[in-house]
Amino acid sequence: MEKAPKGIRLQIAILGRVNSGKSSFLNLVSGQDTSITSPIKGTTTDVVEKNQELQPIGPITWLDTAGFADDSDLGDKRLAKTLKVLDRADIAVLVLEGSKIGPVEEEIIKLADSKKIPLIKIFNKNDLYRVTENGIRVNSTDLSSRDELLSALKEEILKICPADFIKPAPLLGDLAPEGSTVVMIVPIDFEAPKGRLILPQVQAIRDCLDHDQTAIITKESGYPNVLKNLRNKPSLVVCDSQGVDFMVKNTPRDIACTTFSMLFARQKGDLGMFIKGAKAISTLKDGDKVLISECCTHHASDDDIGKVKIPNLLKKETGKKLDISFASGHVFPDNLSQYQLIIQCGGCMFGRKEILSRLAKADEAGVPITNYGVCISALKGVLDITVKPFKDTADVAKD
Repeated sequence: MEKAPKGIRLQIAILGRVNSGKSSFLNLVSGQDTSITSPIKGTTTDVVEKNQELQPIGPITWLDTAGFADDSDLGDKRLAKTLKVLDRADIAVLVLEGSKIGPVEEEIIKLADSKKIPLIKIFNKNDLYRVTENGIRVNSTDLSSRDELLSALKEEILKICPADFIKPAPLLGDLAPEGSTVVMIVPIDFEAPKGRLILPQVQAIRDCLDHDQTAIITKESGYPNVLKNLRNKPSLVVCDSQGVDFMVKNTPRDIACTTFSMLFARQKGDLGMFIKGAKAISTLKDGDKVLISECCTHHASDDDIGKVKIPNLLKKETGKKLDISFASGHVFPDNLSQYQLIIQCGGCMFGRKEILSRLAKADEAGVPITNYGVCISALKGVLDITVKPFKDTADVAKD
């Protein structure tokens, strides 16, 4: 579970004022010296991530943050990083020193509530303070209390854990009947990782198996023969976005087809909003700013889809001289109003919470946002075909 994808992990932010014992708490709950602890204020600067498995919850990521009420020279910068963590946190843990709930703690509670993040109170240093409030009491330096703490934490997390984590929405399992066949067209080129498939493809295969469907994997060159040799037509065909025109050209119109990126657009975000956002492509003018936002921070190849292919396709199909900029990882610009369009990747490495947060920020700024797969389908004139499998959003493409 240390290698479970980030996108399927429960993200838990550890919040609190400086020196409340957040890092000691993480060390205790993880059973390791994950974070540096010190009586000096502001020891934690960058967000410290620690992966762990808590059964029966599953894989989680602890996000140890810099403390609030940090009056040091770097306090404001540290706090800014802490606040950005709230865009991806599914749950917040508030570590308090004893029962001290002052203005700082009240601010944290209000922040979590405003972002609809369920919060668990941890009353730390209970060997020094008498606590009567409801919450989990712990002395984070007492290693013998770890089992008791984990039991209490699991119980609380299960009470407030988001429903879409306990029972996530299917990736494609609901788009084809049980027992049917799904064909996946997977490119094996210089961008494909040696000896393995990329994460979206692996997750799609697993989702088929979870829904008792048969997955057939083929390269583009083998796809026509796969269709020819199948006794019964497949219920669904899925391809990499870059090969969508090939798939549409070689797939009979009575067979539903879409792209991996659009599957993730629905599962991680709002496919209808992405489709509406793609309509802004036709309104772009010379000099307009476009943000391409990718969750991964990999080194881009000479033919990278986000850094190279989409910009080239966008300029070619619109015929406009566009000002295209890029953001990667958890970096997402604060001033979105400067852009006329945002193109977000599939988000397979992110949790749904963070993608929805980006959609909300784009909506608040009044900037249309779309997704790699939706964008490419729109630019290649096949969006009306690739959205058909999604009955609840297919009409959006026609409006």
